[in-house]
Amino acid sequence: MAIRISKLFGMDIYETNATYRGKVFDLVVNLEQGVIETITTQPLKVNSKQEAKKIITEHSIPYKKVISADDIILINSGNIPISNKRKAKIEEKEEKKDPKSNIRKKYIGYRSKYTKSR
Repeated sequence: MAIRISKLFGMDIYETNATYRGKVFDLVVNLEQGVIETITTQPLKVNSKQEAKKIITEHSIPYKKVISADDIILINSGNIPISNKRKAKIEEKEEKKDPKSNIRKKYIGYRSKYTKSR
């Protein structure tokens, strides 16, 4: 699914069970990976961290729940399983990031008897 980010602003968000969730106000983008992380239904112009945290926890939707974005944004309400093709793509992307990351995760915190203590 390829779409310009500027087209997403102001779009209506619906769940697969036809529940209206709001309009897109802001997007949280991970610039290192080049992906959208979160959609918020409230503006993120706040005065304190507590207000920002409240908006992120109560008025946001993880972008991984998005099924389709064309005239509206359709998100998974939990009643539709992710297709096997989509699961395979997600797993493939994770492997492409760093194939040795799984090995590194396995040995995090491992110290041999030859490792000097810090």
